[in-house]
Amino acid sequence: MATIQQHLDEISRSPTLNINEISADLEAKGKTVYKFGFGQSPFPVPDNVVDELKKYANEKSYLPVEGLYSLREAVANYYINEENISIAPDNVLIGPGSKELMFILQMVLECITIIPSPSWVSYEPQSIILKKQYSYLNTSFENNWKIFPDLLLERCKKTRGKKLLILNYPGNPTGVSYSSSELEIIANICRENNTIILSDEIYGRLHHTNNHQSIAKYFPEGTIITSGLSKWCGAGGWRLGTMVIPKNLQLIQDSIAAVSSETFSCVSSPVQYAAITAFNNDKTINDYLFHSRRILRAIGNYCSKILSAAGIKVHPPDGGFYLFADFSNYKYFFNSKNIKTSNQFCSQLLKDTGVALLPGSVFGRPKEEFTARLAYVNFDGAEALRTSETLVDNNELTIEDLIHIIKSLKSGISLIVDWLKTN
Repeated sequence: MATIQQHLDEISRSPTLNINEISADLEAKGKTVYKFGFGQSPFPVPDNVVDELKKYANEKSYLPVEGLYSLREAVANYYINEENISIAPDNVLIGPGSKELMFILQMVLECITIIPSPSWVSYEPQSIILKKQYSYLNTSFENNWKIFPDLLLERCKKTRGKKLLILNYPGNPTGVSYSSSELEIIANICRENNTIILSDEIYGRLHHTNNHQSIAKYFPEGTIITSGLSKWCGAGGWRLGTMVIPKNLQLIQDSIAAVSSETFSCVSSPVQYAAITAFNNDKTINDYLFHSRRILRAIGNYCSKILSAAGIKVHPPDGGFYLFADFSNYKYFFNSKNIKTSNQFCSQLLKDTGVALLPGSVFGRPKEEFTARLAYVNFDGAEALRTSETLVDNNELTIEDLIHIIKSLKSGISLIVDWLKTN
């Protein structure tokens, strides 16, 4: 009989992908589902990027493992022009999503991984798969789910050898970001304590006020940046990620490229050619991002306002399309239903109302803590873009402008609140 390695017994299907499949299955059975569980961009891929994909559809040759050089140039130029970071094309890697690149980084790097909690669902499983040492660094609602510098410093000093801090902002699942001063403090702690930073900036271009800054500005020699097309370009299924590695960490880059050559070989050729246009930041891309940001800002603030008014603890989002809500004010309600964990809470909510959330436990939070992630993407992104474009002269897009588009989302939020108030 076939057996698997024992350490993989605790690995199951990714919760984000699993909730998407569960929701689709329920819908196929005729149940109305409010899909707040899966974090997929609601917006279509920009037309000019799609046109480039069509143009290069016949490109079928293997490309260099590190990626198409003209694409690496476009990525480097983006960081130079938009992020004010000095990047050379030779320091850019292209992979089949940033997820794979982060996995290989942990594979090749001899280190102990530090993961702030709550965190994206795949950081910990990747460490487990690779038999890497890792530890969670807890944050709190009171501190906006951000790293406490004193706790980071203490952890770095207590952990011997090379360390890898994974920093994701705007955050999944929290939606919050960091200020320049906060980034500088974290950078200085890592510089002084033999700690490399993996800065997962996949939502950076979706900062709602276009004020994202990379921590690489403050720790250029020790920061590895990952991003890609999935979130800001609406192209999750295209599977194209980017990684920027400082020149002084060339050994790491070479090792990642070697592993890549023996695993995925190269990213789809047509997608790489099309991605050049996405990173060139022409007017079409800039307009697309302008409208995407203000739509997400209006909807995110609306959702957080409704939830907060109902006594649910949640911070307004800085970017991306997530809220991480703390339902601890409703402990009496959960006790009355014999609900003891966030997983039980989300399962019962889905069963009773059709609203799909992801429990806080899958993001590295204690299972008894009543937290959950809500992805506010349950709306027609194409229609939202068209509406925003007709109001281009408005300084601020309001939720009233989008009310005809968010009917399902509004209903789902109301169902959560109403369910919590049932006796």
